[in-house]
Amino acid sequence: MVEVHGHRGARGLRPENTLPGFARALELGVDAIELDVGMSADGTVVLNHDQTLSPVNLADTAPAWPGDPAFPYVGKRVRDLTAAQLRTVDAGTRRHEAFTQIPVPGAVIPTLAETCALLAPTGVTLAVELKTDPGWPIEAVERLTDAVAAVLTSAGLAGRSRILAFDWRVLTVALRDHPAFTRVALVERKTVLPDTPWLAGLPPDDPVSAAARIGATVLSPEHAMTTPDLVTSAHAHDLQVAVWTVNTPEEAARFTHYGADALVTDYPDRLQHLRANR
Repeated sequence: MVEVHGHRGARGLRPENTLPGFARALELGVDAIELDVGMSADGTVVLNHDQTLSPVNLADTAPAWPGDPAFPYVGKRVRDLTAAQLRTVDAGTRRHEAFTQIPVPGAVIPTLAETCALLAPTGVTLAVELKTDPGWPIEAVERLTDAVAAVLTSAGLAGRSRILAFDWRVLTVALRDHPAFTRVALVERKTVLPDTPWLAGLPPDDPVSAAARIGATVLSPEHAMTTPDLVTSAHAHDLQVAVWTVNTPEEAARFTHYGADALVTDYPDRLQHLRANR
């Protein structure tokens, strides 16, 4: 049966990439929780979707210490701020888009270690997207990949964690250095354009075969590029298919009919019928 994966926790219902959001997703019985990670200036793996702190879902509160010249922090890059500075940012309210999200004022940017502590006892799968891009030097990609793998392994979660990336160099590093992890090749229309830098040098004309060549075990395409032929081809290459982002029962029915293995959704409550069907 098709799995339901909570996108950034359950970002249509609670603040994204926060512990309250993950708790809500767990209450709704998701099979996996998808989340995004980067690294602070002092080497802590933290959760955040963008490489830069966005005013859409983050707000400054106070400097980490009096007179901190880096304050305010929103608008700055995650990798330029320490864990202590990031900890002061309120992640509990979203300021646009048509989500029926209940704010949780005061929710903080969690670390990956804190997230593992919450999720380890539950049995849910962790789908961890590493937020790099082709402009990163390979050494920085390796450092983040190694750090993520270390946190997940220390928490005893290597066997039920997935490493996700649009920048497929992450997948090559994971295959080489951390082969115990499931590797998920993310694709969207703009990352498979001609001369794309996202696929680690592989041609974009056939994303399915490219994902198989890079050593992925799952292909995760955006819903707009997911067709029955793509799903069939992925399965022929021994790749599972996790479609994102699927937010209506009608879309869920369509991609289930295509044979998708998992649906990533902002609204796990709207896909409860898939769980009931099991």
